[in-house]
Amino acid sequence: MEPTKTPAFINRTMPPCSVIPVLAYADVPAAINWLCKRFGFTERWRVGHHRAQLKYGNGAIALAESTSVQASCAMMIRVENVQQHYAHAVQQGVNILSPPADFPYGERQYTAADIGGHTWTFTQSIADLAPEDWGGVSAEL
Repeated sequence: MEPTKTPAFINRTMPPCSVIPVLAYADVPAAINWLCKRFGFTERWRVGHHRAQLKYGNGAIALAESTSVQASCAMMIRVENVQQHYAHAVQQGVNILSPPADFPYGERQYTAADIGGHTWTFTQSIADLAPEDWGGVSAEL
C-alpha cells in the first residue's frame, strides 16, 4: 500500500490532516460550545444546526446531528500538558472517568466523557520508548 499523497489542490473547507472522525450529537451547537470551552477545540466552520468541524492542533473532528441512538465513540487527543488540560476540564465540570496517570508505554493520560457520551483520552508523551521496552512488539514494515 502506498502512503497517502498530498492532494494537488487545497480545499479551505477541509483541514490538512488525513483522518477526520465524525461524532454524532443530538444538539450540534451545544456540542460545539461544550467541546470548545472544556477541551480547547476551535470551531472551523458550521452549517445550520446540523453539521460542524472543529480543530485541535493539526487535527480535526466533524460533528453531525443525530437523534437516533448510536454507540459512543472513543477519541484520543495529544496535548502538550496533560495536567494543565485536566485542571481546566475539572474547573469546567467535565465528567472525569480517570485522572492523569503515567503508563509504561511512555504516556501520561486522563479520560473524560462529553455531553454526547463519547469518551476522550488526552495524552502527553513523557518518554520515547520502543514497543519492546514495555512488552509490545513492533510491526515488521
